[in-house]
Amino acid sequence: MTTAREIMTSGTECVGENENILDAARKMKDLGVGALPICGTDNKLKGVLTDRDIVVKVLGAGKDPADCAAGELAQGEAVTIGADDPAEEILRTMTSHKVRRLPVIDGHTLVGMVATADVARALPDPQVGDLVEALSTD
Repeated sequence: MTTAREIMTSGTECVGENENILDAARKMKDLGVGALPICGTDNKLKGVLTDRDIVVKVLGAGKDPADCAAGELAQGEAVTIGADDPAEEILRTMTSHKVRRLPVIDGHTLVGMVATADVARALPDPQVGDLVEALSTD
């Protein structure tokens, strides 16, 4: 049984909930990623900030990215996956929540991120096809 821990990208960095979007965008550029977990001052995961969020919810809305905090874009409780959860559970979670990236937690500690590409490499083709189809529909 392949687990999230085995297929995740470890060493995931957070953007602080009080950091501005401009700094978050620079961090994404420097790290070469399209998403960053948003971590609170209490070290709890608040959500995930994506490059699409920056474009649509900040720039597209006419907000100044230097004056907008990452925490403003966190939407409710973050969807996560446990480090020891099987790849099939990742598939179910991504499909049911229609998300392409999942923070991986061990207890309450962020230990990595799993993206659809990670799942695609770990699961048989028919399951991957079902995931892609589910994420592509409204």
